[in-house]
Amino acid sequence: MRQAILVLCLALATASAHAQTPQEIVAKADAVRNPGKPFRTTDLLTEYVSGKPRADDSLVVYSKEDPATHQFRNVVHYVAPPRDEGKMVLLDGHVLWFYDPSSKASVRISPQQRLIGQAAIGDILTVNFAIDYTAALVGTETIEDAARQNRTTWHLDMKAANDQATYSRVEAWVEQGTFYPIKLKAYSDSGRLLKILYYRNFEQRLDSLRPSEAIIIDAVDSSLVTTVKFGDSRYQDIPEAWFHRDYLPRIPAE
Repeated sequence: MRQAILVLCLALATASAHAQTPQEIVAKADAVRNPGKPFRTTDLLTEYVSGKPRADDSLVVYSKEDPATHQFRNVVHYVAPPRDEGKMVLLDGHVLWFYDPSSKASVRISPQQRLIGQAAIGDILTVNFAIDYTAALVGTETIEDAARQNRTTWHLDMKAANDQATYSRVEAWVEQGTFYPIKLKAYSDSGRLLKILYYRNFEQRLDSLRPSEAIIIDAVDSSLVTTVKFGDSRYQDIPEAWFHRDYLPRIPAE
């Protein structure tokens, strides 16, 4: 009897796993990373070379979902180091603008523009992958997470669905049952593997269990690593005016 129950439970779990479409899996993993309400978080980025810290950046990221597109708009405010304090990046749903208070000018930039170490601007923006990518299921795989613990995951191959996507192709591993995003691989337009990203330390944040840290590893030289710690996360009303390029000089300093 016990064996029959175990077999039934396994069959139900398998059926449940296969009931998810690839796009639904990505959308549910998005919901683990991001809440639906406007919020802000303070990101601490640290670049490591052979295990030793080399540089730090501190950013405040304001995120608000566009009800029309269901993609996030972002304002990124540089807090540290002092030389970068007051600089901002705006993602208004279509393009990225970089604002420098010293010149009072804003210019268009690419989401792949380097921020620090292995982290690009697009890596720290709040985005819903289900909007920017079309996913296909590769299969089910058991992989090691950042703590070398085994996770049973869906392996997804995601192709850019629009020109706002940071990368032309991303592979993703999402844990079955929890929909935790565990691992990503990001590729260039030419198909070259650029970086490997792990999410880890899932903690209570913004009313749910969410990753509190990301680890970004250079695909060519694994001694080059950048960590992103998501701290001081809280809900906050964000004025619509903040998502207009001309308004950037008037956003209050942190």
